[in-house]
Amino acid sequence: MAVFLKTHFLFIVLMFSCLLLSGSKSVFHIKDVLPILPVQVSWPIVNSLYSAVDLLPSFVGAVSIANNSTLQWKGACFYNNTASLELHNKTGSRFGGGTIHIKVNNAHSYSCMDLYIFATPYRVTWDYYALSREHTVQIKEWESQAELEYVKRKGVSIFLMQAGTLGTLRALWDVFPLFTNTGWGENSNIGFLKKHMGASFDQRPQPWVSNLTTEDIHSGDFLAISKIRGRWGGFETLEKWVSGTYAGHSAICLRDAEGKLWVGESGHENDKGEDIIAMLPWEEWWEYELTKDDSNPHIALLPLHPDLRAKFNQTAAWEYARSMAGKPYGFHNLIFSWIDTIDGNYPSPLDAHLVASVMTVWNHLQPAYAANMWNEALNKRLGTQVISVFFN
Repeated sequence: MAVFLKTHFLFIVLMFSCLLLSGSKSVFHIKDVLPILPVQVSWPIVNSLYSAVDLLPSFVGAVSIANNSTLQWKGACFYNNTASLELHNKTGSRFGGGTIHIKVNNAHSYSCMDLYIFATPYRVTWDYYALSREHTVQIKEWESQAELEYVKRKGVSIFLMQAGTLGTLRALWDVFPLFTNTGWGENSNIGFLKKHMGASFDQRPQPWVSNLTTEDIHSGDFLAISKIRGRWGGFETLEKWVSGTYAGHSAICLRDAEGKLWVGESGHENDKGEDIIAMLPWEEWWEYELTKDDSNPHIALLPLHPDLRAKFNQTAAWEYARSMAGKPYGFHNLIFSWIDTIDGNYPSPLDAHLVASVMTVWNHLQPAYAANMWNEALNKRLGTQVISVFFN
């Protein structure tokens, strides 16, 4: 009891310190001292202040060499910040290097720090600052002539983690367990959707088991799939969050001329580890979901409406399925459900500079996947067919 009273007394003193010193620089800020407070006190406050959205960096500007310009902005900890870029070749390398000079001043408390990400289409690095002085980010060598020319024309993008170090760590703690293949991960995925998406999970009335046979499944019937643990469970949870859907995956059923049941599915992993569009025999697909899929999939069979079933063109469906089989999985639906939805987004629309930086970095690291995502997505959105995206 004595320890409990002492810690709460410390908490009250810190709160009043923040209030009394609000006219100048505070010794502490309530957000900065949360880690040293009792769990009973700090955790509810942390949960109310931070969320997964805090993992999204905020673009503050691009520092460049144009006209010896200096970038200025207000940080989360330091309210007066400037940055300038210097190109040099101190290492005698082929393309030279550079130094970003950053001055941080006017911290709102003595216990805070700012966390930054620095990016070009060819590299990403980060740094944090807790002292009011000049700091430097050293780039010993530009990766290529292309990166050097890019930096000369457009500079280096700077992003601020607005939630600060504690908020970023808390957001990581919110997201990390989503990808663990454990009961903790499963509960975390459900909790994440409840907290951030406002989802509700009502227990179904019994009986919980439906006796279905393959004879009950027809061409055109839809399979809605929700995975809630492991790698795909975490990915689908984020997908549900940003697109507002309760199903993270789907497949369609088709019968061939002999009556054999098949499942058309995108994102199927082949022997080479590639995600492709595939037509799988029902028995193979169902056996995998029952015995090998460790993401605990919840599968709903949604039969085609009788009126639509009467109009369903099975021949045309098979022609289309065969034309798509073996092609790489495209992510354009996911991409545009996130960054191109104006109303009701989870979270709100992303900063254009952040989107551009992610696109350019991914284009450099995974050019084949980037082509599938950006080119397919943008051509679909614009109604074009042959436009390619180049990041120069």
